[in-house]
Amino acid sequence: MLIERLHAIENRYLELEARLSEPETIKNQELYQQYAREHAELSPLIQIFRQHQQVERECDNNQALLKTETDEEIKELAREEIQQLKERLEHLENELRFLLLPKDPNDAKNILLEIRAGTGGEEAALFAAELFRMYTRFAEQHGWKVEILSHNPTGIGGLKEIIALISGQQVYSLLKYESGVHRVQRVPTTESQGRIHTSAVTVAILPEAEDVDVQISPEELRIDVFRSSGPGGQSVNTTDSAVRITHLPTGMVVTCQDEKSQHKNKAKALKVLQARLLDIKQQEQHQKMAQDRKSQVGSGDRSERIRTYNFPQGRVTDHRLGLTLYRLEAFLEGGLDELLDALVSYYRTEALKQQAA
Repeated sequence: MLIERLHAIENRYLELEARLSEPETIKNQELYQQYAREHAELSPLIQIFRQHQQVERECDNNQALLKTETDEEIKELAREEIQQLKERLEHLENELRFLLLPKDPNDAKNILLEIRAGTGGEEAALFAAELFRMYTRFAEQHGWKVEILSHNPTGIGGLKEIIALISGQQVYSLLKYESGVHRVQRVPTTESQGRIHTSAVTVAILPEAEDVDVQISPEELRIDVFRSSGPGGQSVNTTDSAVRITHLPTGMVVTCQDEKSQHKNKAKALKVLQARLLDIKQQEQHQKMAQDRKSQVGSGDRSERIRTYNFPQGRVTDHRLGLTLYRLEAFLEGGLDELLDALVSYYRTEALKQQAA
């Protein structure tokens, strides 16, 4: 069944290759781009499938050799190679099954990163600022752009809340598993007794919503303007530039006052509102698909603690994987790749288990 499906996909792949070289297709750039995108999407699957076919042929050749060969030493070598080839086949079949899984439609999207200080007061706010710096460094390493949409700083360098747009290639696919409660254990700078405190910060990763994803009618919005407050430039408390948008059907409220322009604050607030509404819509879809949301790969349940950053021991522990890395400093400098790769592998395995079930 799997092989038949793959042969059908390969036929489509070959058909696309032929069409891309036709003069009529080249003249029609819209059609050409459509075929090129589909061809590119199928390419990784076809490459793995062809590797699978090659390994299968080698395995068959060795099986045939066992039937005809009389030299026991050569037969033993053939048996060893068959075992290695079978292991390779199993690995390639798992890769093929994963590539055939329905793709997350959000993987190629930009994200809204929301970080909020939780329990722990000023210490939680300070760690929220450190987490934002960590994600900013990670974004820089991948050539992504970070734009702050809204932030609420504290007096000593912490952040009660920050919302930023991170744009680039495959941002959501790499960061979607970061949603959840991040716990920090360390001696706060404000603690005179030298005791280790535990604080918590909540991270939310929301795919950037497009107009086709979430449609908001103007009648559903109440927009209020007011004077900005808090530390800032000359426009603070002098102009009605801050914007508060209330989504009447849900009661959701978004406030933005970072920009001096009321128009820019409104645009940023609408972007945040759209992303939050899209997140609610997708969570509802996940709940319909399964009773247990935790079984939904990439659901990003933010109600649970996902990671602990222990400063005295210099370690980072991801509780979903049971994985501990003793390189906290490098991690906070944006060195997340090892852990994120492990998370992708973990959720890939879970998806394959779910498919098999």
